[in-house]
Amino acid sequence: MRTRRLTRDAMLTGVALIIFTIEAQIPPLTSVPGIKMGLANIITVYAAFAIGPADAALILAARVLLGSVIAGNLSTLMYSAAGGLMCLAVMLGLRRALSMSQMWVASVIGAAAHNAGQIAVAIAVTGTPALLAYLPVLLMSGMIAGLFTGLCAQALVNRMKGHTGQ
Repeated sequence: MRTRRLTRDAMLTGVALIIFTIEAQIPPLTSVPGIKMGLANIITVYAAFAIGPADAALILAARVLLGSVIAGNLSTLMYSAAGGLMCLAVMLGLRRALSMSQMWVASVIGAAAHNAGQIAVAIAVTGTPALLAYLPVLLMSGMIAGLFTGLCAQALVNRMKGHTGQ
């Protein structure tokens, strides 16, 4: 059973890294810096709801660390880690109150927490509280992206039900 779990988590981490790498090759959708879809979060949302907290945290940690290495930009590690951990914590808290069919709601709220975490790190690193002015723009785009990734994760769960006998 431990081998099956490790294999599943490694596969999901690999899928998330592939999505991350492909998304990194897509030109930005807007000229506003820091705005991206965050499609690899589809796997995080799926793992948080369909698998469980421990596995979701391990998959997220591996993706953030390896994604920073693959992108060759370790300076983004603390931004990604802070955002990812805040997002995951919020989603895991909401997991208790929401059903599997409402995971998209947790994704939207988690995306807002992700942006708040990133802004908090940016303010701590730069010592510039004025960066809070950028938060509304990030929240709006993040929540739209969170809705999309949440709906994709929802579709993944629905698709997997037919293949796992759940």
